[in-house]
Amino acid sequence: MIYQMTNAQRKERLLAAGLPTDAVDAWIGAVEGLKLPEKGDAASLDGDAKRAAEAIGRGWALLERMPVRSKRSEAERVAGETVTHLCTDVCWNVVRAYAEPMYRRLTDDFTRHVRVDDLCWRAAELWPGLLPTRDAVEKEADERVQADKDGLELFQGAFLGQLMCHRAIGLHMMNAMLRPRQEALDCLEEFKRTGRMDLGPVLVEAHGQTGYVYFRHNKYLNAEDEETLHPQEIAVDLVLLHPDLRMGVLRGDFVDHPRYKGRRVYSAGINLTRLYHGKIPYLFYIVRDMGLVNKLYRGLAEEDFTPDQPERTLEKPWMSVVEAFAIGGGCQLLLVMDYVIAEAGSYFNLPARKEGIIPGVANLRLPRFVGERQARAGIMFDKTFFVDSPDAAMMINEVVPRGEVDEAVEKAVSNAVGSGMVSAGGNRKAIRVQTEPLNAFREYMAAYAREQAFCHLSEQLIANLERNWQAKERRLIA
Repeated sequence: MIYQMTNAQRKERLLAAGLPTDAVDAWIGAVEGLKLPEKGDAASLDGDAKRAAEAIGRGWALLERMPVRSKRSEAERVAGETVTHLCTDVCWNVVRAYAEPMYRRLTDDFTRHVRVDDLCWRAAELWPGLLPTRDAVEKEADERVQADKDGLELFQGAFLGQLMCHRAIGLHMMNAMLRPRQEALDCLEEFKRTGRMDLGPVLVEAHGQTGYVYFRHNKYLNAEDEETLHPQEIAVDLVLLHPDLRMGVLRGDFVDHPRYKGRRVYSAGINLTRLYHGKIPYLFYIVRDMGLVNKLYRGLAEEDFTPDQPERTLEKPWMSVVEAFAIGGGCQLLLVMDYVIAEAGSYFNLPARKEGIIPGVANLRLPRFVGERQARAGIMFDKTFFVDSPDAAMMINEVVPRGEVDEAVEKAVSNAVGSGMVSAGGNRKAIRVQTEPLNAFREYMAAYAREQAFCHLSEQLIANLERNWQAKERRLIA
């Protein structure tokens, strides 16, 4: 294991890759000389962050002496892995020592609610070299496919994961991500006036007392990526903010794909083509689960942040309509729904094993529905759940023939809003108290943030996509 190696063993690995002795010694010396306190204060933060950044910079300079990642020899691959893991460990240890003074600086002593992606970009400005800048991450995405990325985003995973290890900090971060996006606030009056908002890959419409969110990333079978993420969250915000809407419905739009032409498709999960080509950033996973998905589950946070009080959120029931399939991220959405209608013959699955990533918060939530044994089968052994089967019964409320889906949705919506729904938010909160309190979600995200970063940038992910997705043959669609 890299973390259990001595510096002599690390040096041996690096020299075997042909790296110059003086540069290797300078890097190892910089890492070894970084003595961090158990719990640092604001006075020493900037100095230690600067020394850590210098050590990370020396490590990255070694990587730049080698070919791009996919072109490296075995010795170069091992050397590169040694550098990236140890540099990430440096960042992790700095944030572990200085989490509180860092977060206080970033949020003006907890008075500002800063989204997790903005926390990363702001930290990169305050402590240059400790985390990558937005420009650096975007430049890498423009110039390198996923297989050639060394791991700039690993530092974001270390940073966010370590912050969320601290209860007060993590809960404050959760609260920030449950606030409505400014874009939603800016267009709310127009949505209330027109009852329709075209957000590109997402369409949101108000019909009666129900808001309908349609996924329409047509060219990728309604897969999710960096183009869909923010529009989806804005759409959910709009439904939650609209005072006349009592519930929301998620449904896929019609697609043009030859195999499904003229049919609605719910979701193809994460866009594996764009992932393979390096176009999906690591922060996509964190923003999606702490923002979009958690808002569906918990609603919108109120202004006051009271971590030791019951959740105070503006929330509404949500229904999903599964047609054709709900793959990966689509299946994850079903786990936070209050009601699910499925077209007969459709299916859902979590092909994480074939992708090499962690399927969002499904590891925490899926066992509650299907039991841990079936959850392990779905997550680790590629089990597909057909909605007509007994195994899927705990996930689906209704299975109806294809031609009767519209009628079933209309009937279910009418039944829900017709009952008044006065206690819907209270009942949702009461269920979460025993199934998934906010602190349990925080603890999960602390582990997920770090582990997903390594999965996202692993060689295994690329190998899996090439083996199971024929990724080399797939091209980006303009």
